[in-house]
Amino acid sequence: MSKVRLTREQSRDQTRQRLLDAAQSIFITKGFVAASVEDIAEQAGYTRGAFYSNFGSKSELLLQLLRRDHEHVMAEMRAIFEQEGASRAQMEESVLRHYSTHYRENDCFLLWMEAKLQAARDSQFRVGFNACLRELREVVAEYVRQFSEHVGTPLPMAPEKLAVGLLALSDGMQFSYAFDPQTITDEVTEAVLAAFFRRIVFGEPTPE
Repeated sequence: MSKVRLTREQSRDQTRQRLLDAAQSIFITKGFVAASVEDIAEQAGYTRGAFYSNFGSKSELLLQLLRRDHEHVMAEMRAIFEQEGASRAQMEESVLRHYSTHYRENDCFLLWMEAKLQAARDSQFRVGFNACLRELREVVAEYVRQFSEHVGTPLPMAPEKLAVGLLALSDGMQFSYAFDPQTITDEVTEAVLAAFFRRIVFGEPTPE
C-alpha cells in the first residue's frame, strides 16, 4: 500500500502540531523556564532549525498552546449551547456538570500556571498573555449572557464580571486540588464549584 504524500501545507501543519505536543509535555513536566528549544525539537523528532522555521521563540509557542487549549474548551461550550430542543433543566445540568468537573480533564492547567508565572516576570510576554486572557473572558462572558437569555434567569452582575469570578474560582480550586488532593478532594472541589455556580448563575439559595 503506497504511503500518502502530504502537501507542503499539510507537512508544515504536521510539524507544528508535533512541536506543540512536545512542548506541552515538556513545559508541564520540566517547567517553561527549564525547557529548551533543543528539548522540544528533539522530542518532536526535528531539529532546532525546524523549531525556528515555525515559531519565533518559546514564548510564541507557549501562547499558541494556550490558544489551542482555549479553542478546545470553547468547542466543548459550543456543543452544550447548541443542543437543539434542550429544556432549561437539561441546559442547567449540562453547564453545571461542565463547570464543576472540567478540572478532571484539564490537562493544560499547569500550562496556564506556567504562563502566568512567565507573564509576571516578562513584560513582553505579558502583553500577549493578557490579550489571550481577555479573549477567554470575553467568550465566557458571551456564553454566560446567552445562558441567561436561554433559561430566563437574570444575572446578579454584569456577564464580564461574572466571567472573571467563574474563571478565578475554577483556577483557584484546581490549583488547590493539584497540590493537596487529600484535603481538596474531588468531592470538595466539585461541591464548591457547583454551589458557587448554582448560587451566582442560577440564583438558587445557598444550602444551610
